[in-house]
Amino acid sequence: MTITIIGHGYVGLVTACVFADFGNQVSVIGRTPEKIDKLNNGNPLIYEPGLEELLQKNLEAKRISFTLDYDSAIKKSEIVFIAVGTPSGNNGEANLSQVFSVVEKVAKHLKDTYTVIACKSTVPVGTNKKIKELIAKKINTTKNFDVISCPEFLREGTGISDTIHPDRVLIGSESQKATNLMLELHQPISGERVITDLASAELIKYAANSMLATKISFANLISFYCEKSGANADQVLTAVGLDSRIGSRFLDPGIGYGGACFPKDVKALIHTGRELGLNTGLLDEVENINKLARDNFAQKIIKNSTGKNLGIWGLSFKPNTDDVREAPSIFIIKKLLESGFKIIAYDPEATTHIKKQFGDQIKFAGDPYQTSENADALAILTEWNEFKQIDLPKVKSLMAKPVIFDGRNIYELDKIKELGFDYYSVGRQIVKQ
Repeated sequence: MTITIIGHGYVGLVTACVFADFGNQVSVIGRTPEKIDKLNNGNPLIYEPGLEELLQKNLEAKRISFTLDYDSAIKKSEIVFIAVGTPSGNNGEANLSQVFSVVEKVAKHLKDTYTVIACKSTVPVGTNKKIKELIAKKINTTKNFDVISCPEFLREGTGISDTIHPDRVLIGSESQKATNLMLELHQPISGERVITDLASAELIKYAANSMLATKISFANLISFYCEKSGANADQVLTAVGLDSRIGSRFLDPGIGYGGACFPKDVKALIHTGRELGLNTGLLDEVENINKLARDNFAQKIIKNSTGKNLGIWGLSFKPNTDDVREAPSIFIIKKLLESGFKIIAYDPEATTHIKKQFGDQIKFAGDPYQTSENADALAILTEWNEFKQIDLPKVKSLMAKPVIFDGRNIYELDKIKELGFDYYSVGRQIVKQ
């Protein structure tokens, strides 16, 4: 098929590269000439394992191209995907300005033959109907197009695999013709097909992300209980997760969720609930516990570090991505700077983005050992494999004081005690020498 994808962020670019790799002809529309040039030269602009290679492969095969021109891309496309951002507004409401802006541009360039407009952007209930109404008003007909909701469920760090092998392919549609076209496009992709109405598809995306955020906040709530009572959160939550009705995924205690999806989607679902007159108390507490998890960890460092020279390992909101949007590291670093800490930080991929946040307020290292030199303590904020497999005796030899604050529980207590560290983790006993 010939398709267009508007937006080249994590969702748009990964989706475009995967569909191109299946043999489709894919145009990707952006809005910045410099970025379009870089993408056409094989620079994906973001870090996602395997993405650069997949992009370059399909550029060489001439199956994917990047453009600023709506007219040439849309007029030749059977399906047009909208994959632009929907960030949170001040009141938690999803900001749909980018969505409606591109919809107006799409409407101007629709051809006379049939086109499916597929919204991949995460949008509140009722948005796709508004998209259809807006296009119909612009072109004075509803005969030559359909609007469907096709949310994505990819995770940053495993985006390519998640796109090819999702748990489900979700299509919200009021048109069998549009549904059939989407099913044909997704034939090479595994996963259960879920066909719903528009409103249900829109809500499923928010419900899924809010459920995962709820599991994370529940795990952190239990970690608070464990720290007060002397229980071990890893042991408690591992046992809880063995119940097949619950499952173990996302039951890891830590410093809370971040990224481009969970924070804004929980906020948006709360906002929608309030607009509908619902009690959103459960989701309100999911948010509150997430903030408390970050704050508690920052206070743990502030209260227990005997010096102010702190090394930090990990800045991205999760491993295998350079994304720092709503990353717990940002909130924790701000608290530590307010308390007078001098910070040197290292992350395999996210340093450039954090520099934009903090400038020269913190220093940056070229490797994790450099952050350890003369440090009064180390704080682990992202669970990169590089940190799990590091030479801890060497780290200890470089530090002024062998103290680790582990926000991701990546080390075993017995091992860390044997190595001679003071060790503060989440929901587990403190190791003191």
